[in-house]
Amino acid sequence: MTRGYPWGVSSPTPPDALLGPADVRELAAALGVRPTKQRGQNFVIDANTVRRIVRTAGVRPDDVVVEVGPGLGSLTLALLEVADRVTAVEIDDVLAAALPATIAARMPERADRFALVHSDAMRVTELPGPAPTALVANLPYNVAVPVLLHMLDTFPSIERTLVMVQSEVADRLAAGPGSKVYGVPSVKANWYAEVKRAGAIGRNVFWPAPNVDSGLVSLVRRTEPVTTTASRTEVFAVVDAAFAQRRKTLRAALAGWAGSAAEAEAALVAAGVSPQARGESLTVEEFARIAEHRTGRRAERAEQPERAEQPERAE
Repeated sequence: MTRGYPWGVSSPTPPDALLGPADVRELAAALGVRPTKQRGQNFVIDANTVRRIVRTAGVRPDDVVVEVGPGLGSLTLALLEVADRVTAVEIDDVLAAALPATIAARMPERADRFALVHSDAMRVTELPGPAPTALVANLPYNVAVPVLLHMLDTFPSIERTLVMVQSEVADRLAAGPGSKVYGVPSVKANWYAEVKRAGAIGRNVFWPAPNVDSGLVSLVRRTEPVTTTASRTEVFAVVDAAFAQRRKTLRAALAGWAGSAAEAEAALVAAGVSPQARGESLTVEEFARIAEHRTGRRAERAEQPERAEQPERAE
């Protein structure tokens, strides 16, 4: 028995609908696809690995899952086995055109539960169908952190996330204050969610095999956002400034952000943070407190009640 594909290729029916090593290579050859480093393309060729990812992600039958960078559809098919709906965001023209046909050929009974968005994930601001409840993705190494943060910010309905990224990136995302790899990705991810490492993935489950190991990172959205009067943009500006010169004390590192070293010190003291501390020792909550006490921001807030008391001018 054979399983037909719209590109004139036939493949022996696998024991299940998921893609194995021969299926992945055959699909790629039929499409003329050669994985590129520019887009960080490494296709998963092991069915057990994608099922493990779905299991680790805790995908439920009522979940609406968004996947970024589905490639040839290895993880997509595994998600469709469990989730209510899957929406895949793919930037590559050839892969985006082929994926719906792959889903229809290998899992026709679930094809109506699948949607494709042909776009750069960094430009996606809305998705078709119900709001996503989970994000599960094998993220391209070169854009993993920006894409992850963009999706978490753009779609607050995403409650649970599991991403496969370069092991070094996984360590940075999941690091806590005081760690040598704690930095901008760690703090910004923690703004949205509780973050932890959720396992390691070997190189031999990919084609082509990457030169680095991969790791799984779990992010569970905070039930209560960080308590602060500062905006995300204001908090992230402090984080960026603190780690741009991570070896310097915060008094020095935040001088440009605050206007001067003296103003930086004033903001730090008001926030209850030692001016001699370094960014790598602070929690996201402490960064938020610092953002609240920037001199210009305090002045603006002080003026607000006075402005509110002024009578409105007649037009």
